[in-house]
Amino acid sequence: MLQSLLNFFKEPPVQPVIEDENKVKSMYAHWRLRIFYACFIGYTVFYLCKKNIAVALPGLSQEYGYSNTELGLLGSSLYLTYGIGKFINGVLADRSDVRKFLPTALIMTAIANLCFGLSAVFITPGEVTFFGLPTNTILLWLFVFFWGASGWFQSAGFPAVAKSLTYWYSNSERGTKWSLWSCSHQVGTFLSVIISGFLVGKFGWKMAFFAPAVIAILTAVWLFNRLRDRPQSLGLPDVEKFRNEPAASSSNVKEDKRNYVEIFRDNILFNKTIWLLAIAYIFVYIIRFGAEDWMIKYLHEAKGDALELAAMKLSSLPLVGIAGTILAGVISDKVFKGQRAPVNIIYLIGVVACIVLLKFNTISQLDFVFIGLLGAFTYGPQMMIGGLCAVESSSKKVASAATGFTGTFGYVGAGLSSTGTGFMVDKFGWNGALAFWIASAIICVIICTILFLNERKKKA
Repeated sequence: MLQSLLNFFKEPPVQPVIEDENKVKSMYAHWRLRIFYACFIGYTVFYLCKKNIAVALPGLSQEYGYSNTELGLLGSSLYLTYGIGKFINGVLADRSDVRKFLPTALIMTAIANLCFGLSAVFITPGEVTFFGLPTNTILLWLFVFFWGASGWFQSAGFPAVAKSLTYWYSNSERGTKWSLWSCSHQVGTFLSVIISGFLVGKFGWKMAFFAPAVIAILTAVWLFNRLRDRPQSLGLPDVEKFRNEPAASSSNVKEDKRNYVEIFRDNILFNKTIWLLAIAYIFVYIIRFGAEDWMIKYLHEAKGDALELAAMKLSSLPLVGIAGTILAGVISDKVFKGQRAPVNIIYLIGVVACIVLLKFNTISQLDFVFIGLLGAFTYGPQMMIGGLCAVESSSKKVASAATGFTGTFGYVGAGLSSTGTGFMVDKFGWNGALAFWIASAIICVIICTILFLNERKKKA
């Protein structure tokens, strides 16, 4: 059975290269666009099944009386399995057919979401006990299990997309295409908040899991039609050859003589910059997921907003975050001439300012502005510290390992954000949660300042 499963996901064989140049140009133009929008839409739908939990948390709290610390276990379970899964599923995706791997991951994510909602249908609180435990406790651990399973399958989405973008776009254009695709995170978060917010308001919290799951299954079927694996599986030449670009730089002669283990050791394990970036990424994710997962509950409880209004306010976070993501790269390239640390420092100071202003603001409409700016100032460092900075501070040959390394630390931060925010609210109220996020931003500023000063010393 295992062999049959491996054969199902096995990469399609390389086809003979098509000699007709006009046909190659036509096929590349067609498939590159098709692959890009399929990856964008597919990853957006993954987020429909990921950020729906933020809208459902108040309903879970009201119906079952769970504390904020208990609710924090849900986010922690997803972030733990997601962080580990990025490594393991990344290895699997490298040798798998993207056309099958990505839709399957989305279908399994949908099933986990369905099971999450159905758990509350089949187990009635207060009527039956299992093993001497209250049904509410049993139900909580079922929620934790299925949400953790959802995180595992969601972690298979990014490696498949990364493989597609790497094979279908060359080095000279990959940065632009990657940054544009990365906006799918924000689009998915926005749509998830809007759709789930409407469904929860009309039909209750369970529908926030059922409807996205159905959308995900339909999208997975569509993705199987849209996607293909590498260009070579269609008889197309390497994209670098097609665009008449060198596949790799010839400048790193010394590096080319080392094996993978040596490159990994020197550029990641013994690389102080990578370690500092990874630690900084923990605190970036505490802020990011603190805002994404807990903002609705904060607005509902601390500011008295209705759930629908709170969801609308949160929707400004990913929308403005798109602009912040793109501008962070542009500013670092054009203004700071490739230096990333100054932009990260400026953005993180902006995070602190937005949280403070949101806390003391009494004009409801201005919450949209401060939450939107919080998204812009958060998503910029999120894109650069664990991605662009990690790649530029290591080697191209271990670029995926470098981003996977920092990404795993990021999801450690996501887990700390989920449980930590819930704990701070229970112990110190919402002021404690806001202080937790502000302290994370300040620590991150300190680390980025150290990186900036180290970079200046090297150039001196």
